[in-house]
Amino acid sequence: MALNWFKKKKDKRPSDEMVAVTDEDALPADDVATPTEMTDAEPDVVETIDAKDAVVQEEALLPTEGEAGQAPPTEKSKPGLFSRLKSGLSKTREILTTDIDDLFLGKKLVDEEMIEELEERLITADMGVSTTMEIMEKISNKRSRISGPKELRKALREEILAYFTPSTAIEKPDASPGPHVVMVVGVNGVGKTTTIGKLAAHEANRGHKVLIAAADTFRAAAIEQIAIWAERTGADIVRHKDNADPAAVAYDSLDAAISRGKDIVFVDTAGRLHTKTNLMEEIKKIQRTLAKRLPGAPHEVLLVLDATTGQNALSQAKMFNEALGITGIALTKLDGTAKGGIVVGICRELEIPLQYVGVGEAVEDLQLFDPDRFVEALF
Repeated sequence: MALNWFKKKKDKRPSDEMVAVTDEDALPADDVATPTEMTDAEPDVVETIDAKDAVVQEEALLPTEGEAGQAPPTEKSKPGLFSRLKSGLSKTREILTTDIDDLFLGKKLVDEEMIEELEERLITADMGVSTTMEIMEKISNKRSRISGPKELRKALREEILAYFTPSTAIEKPDASPGPHVVMVVGVNGVGKTTTIGKLAAHEANRGHKVLIAAADTFRAAAIEQIAIWAERTGADIVRHKDNADPAAVAYDSLDAAISRGKDIVFVDTAGRLHTKTNLMEEIKKIQRTLAKRLPGAPHEVLLVLDATTGQNALSQAKMFNEALGITGIALTKLDGTAKGGIVVGICRELEIPLQYVGVGEAVEDLQLFDPDRFVEALF
């Protein structure tokens, strides 16, 4: 049923073009940055800046929405975290719940017409065809016990919640030597730089000493934008010149973090290269270089996805996971889309923990994913 509906509708829906992240040329498998390579890179290491004294002089370098998001606004009063989440999911919630009461007009039980209507709503919210069909099959099996809109909403909540697992914040084990290293990956435009900045702010507020590795050396202004976030959060940043070897930046950053006793290192990476070098091979090189400097690093590989791209985000997740072994996902821009159902599809199909969701521009709008609160906000 859902598949038939999807075939009829798909030609009318705009398709998202996936950002190309591979090419025919690849680096050698044993390509790892070495101290010799770093000498040629001419590193420019920036010392810690106290967040209270940070002054941004170059307004033109402030992050902009889309490629790097926006710097946190300075509102005097902000709504609670759940209110932010609920507001951010309003477009998706409107699709899922609008007129559910009307579906029961003149009816006592769920019928085939109602099932088809619900299938349409779930697919429109971008939960995906296979996920939708699975949910509706389970709802169909329960429909003899569903006698009203309240019971229907409850059944939908239960089935969606079953796909989620609680997420945990970034945490360095007490017995772990050296800093906890988080490599952050994703294609250009998903809000990767902003996500790193917000995560750095969260960790600094928790009392952790943070260092950021500016290893996205290919995109124009990427280093300047991440430097602004470092200033605002009081984090150290290690950066080289534009177009320097990203793996060399990662190595130097980890070296600096170890010598300075940092707790957490966030490694920014490129989302697209301006050469014929295979992007995944370039990021694998960073991964190998981090492991060479500190066995076990990176301890986490966090993939940043843009919720507004819908099913394209799922395709990106599969590709990055196959190449790098993703340990967690941060889903941004949920407040700007009616495709919030992609959260369900990603968790069901990939079985990778969804750690963070972004529902706005402020630092507080990047929230640790809470399945119960998410489903409650969704309905």
